[in-house]
Amino acid sequence: MSSLTFKYVRIQGKELARNTMYAKGIFSMCMQMIQKEVMTGEDADLYMEIDSWFAENLPWPPPCKNQEPVVCWFKTENSEEMMKMIRPALWLLDRYHHPYFLVYTNTPGEIVYEDKYQIAAKVDGFLEIEEVQPTWSPE
Repeated sequence: MSSLTFKYVRIQGKELARNTMYAKGIFSMCMQMIQKEVMTGEDADLYMEIDSWFAENLPWPPPCKNQEPVVCWFKTENSEEMMKMIRPALWLLDRYHHPYFLVYTNTPGEIVYEDKYQIAAKVDGFLEIEEVQPTWSPE
């Protein structure tokens, strides 16, 4: 079996952002934990250092600043340094038993912003919930 190759990766949780109806990303999850005083003290300070590094080294996409319905993804071709720097935030999520997922895709949606390290893809803000099929069994 050949290996799969993906263009984009995202770290996201289970909770949905109201403006996108899409799973919140790692930055939103960690910041919300600080704002709700779930994460405090040295852990909060560590996350703020991580956030500051990203603010200095990664452009903040204008659609994100404007809270438009977009979802950001790291480019896998240039994500090695970003993933290295985000690893302590993953450790913090683990420490607080906050679930997260690494999601890989080649089809993030309509790309409305792109730089060397990331893209922002437009989402429609619509969450479709369907009934479960009567059976998955091949009976």
